[in-house]
Amino acid sequence: MIKKAVFPAAGLGTRFLPATKAQPKEMLNLIDKPLIQYGIEEVVNSGIENIIIVTSKGKNSIEDYFDYNRELEIFLEERGNFEALREVKRISDLIKIFYVRQKIPLGLGHAVLMAKEIVGEEPFAVVLADDIIDSKVPCIKQLINIFEKFESSVLALERVPIEETKFYGIVKGKQISDGLFEIEDMIEKPDPSCAPSDLAIIGRYILTPKIFDSLSKTSPGAKGEIQLTDAIKGLLGKEKVYGFIFEGKRYDAGDKFGFIKATIELSLKRDDIGDKVKSFIKSLLEKL
Repeated sequence: MIKKAVFPAAGLGTRFLPATKAQPKEMLNLIDKPLIQYGIEEVVNSGIENIIIVTSKGKNSIEDYFDYNRELEIFLEERGNFEALREVKRISDLIKIFYVRQKIPLGLGHAVLMAKEIVGEEPFAVVLADDIIDSKVPCIKQLINIFEKFESSVLALERVPIEETKFYGIVKGKQISDGLFEIEDMIEKPDPSCAPSDLAIIGRYILTPKIFDSLSKTSPGAKGEIQLTDAIKGLLGKEKVYGFIFEGKRYDAGDKFGFIKATIELSLKRDDIGDKVKSFIKSLLEKL
């Protein structure tokens, strides 16, 4: 039933300035591919057929990356670099992509609302590209499995240190099975002293189309932005919303230290460079 995914990619990426002054945050290179490609490959492996990327001014490189580059293909073919040629073609053929513009930066909720006409009246996924999730079963697929059972919105959850609740949307929920909660309330970036739990919403969602009506009625917050968390909270009186502690490891690649951790740990898992990275780390430790 879930055949579409929305990728909000209209933000300015200020946490990575000056690198993001001239390139989108979503195109920052993690080992050998941009952040957004990890999320797109996750939804492809979850059975999703179409994605909507919400962009803004200066994000053309995202479109170029997933488009065909005939000149490059000819160049690689003439030089017999067929491995690179296959990879370039694979990226262009990953999935059908639609692009919409968020002309004014009015927050994550507003970015999702921009995809309304393409999504239509069907449930859909939302993926935040700077949350990189390493798991045996794709995180979005885990959420789809929950959705298919309850036919209600499902949010990916992760337990965080209580002092870090001020960085996340935090939920209050009634546990109904291992890792699964029926959400009763949620608050965006609460002070640790006011946080209803340590269950944080991270960048993976399955949402019903009713979210669009809730988004259109959600008032902007203190920074003039429409928060997705507030709109999901508005659904609670109309339909059930579930939260699921996904199986896998998340890297916050929107944070500099998180980006470094993702680079190191994912590199160690690579067959082509894992041993070299391990040896390099050992040599560094010997010098400390």
